[in-house]
Amino acid sequence: MDTQHHLQPDDSAAIEAARRIYHAWDDALGRKDIEASLALYAEDCTLESPLVRHLLGSDSGVVQGKADLRAFVEKVFRTQPPQRKRHRHGFFTDGRRLMWEYPRVGPDGDQFDLVEVMELKDGLIQHHRVYWGWFGSKHLQDGGHRGP
Repeated sequence: MDTQHHLQPDDSAAIEAARRIYHAWDDALGRKDIEASLALYAEDCTLESPLVRHLLGSDSGVVQGKADLRAFVEKVFRTQPPQRKRHRHGFFTDGRRLMWEYPRVGPDGDQFDLVEVMELKDGLIQHHRVYWGWFGSKHLQDGGHRGP
């Protein structure tokens, strides 16, 4: 049975926190600012992505906790290829879940096709999942994103 969540008047603070995270996360990514990135995550956060498995060689593809997240983000920022652009068209949120898409085709050509999904709690990212499309997945399969 599907259930729908209808926004309540007290959801406005959670929605504003999601909006803040959406913009602050993009800003931190663009500046490759590790401290600003990590400030958006809860201490016991998780991040799931094929990139975790690719860069860290883990079977699970999951980073758990802020300390491990720091090591992963540092490696991501060091190895970020030019196809990792940040063109996107807004977001969807109910204040508890925040999601958006990076379409494959952007104004400056192809970019990694990703969907970001974040579960939020107390104004922080609790769980973060990144889904890769065919263009980005092919890049990983071809051995890209390894960097120095």
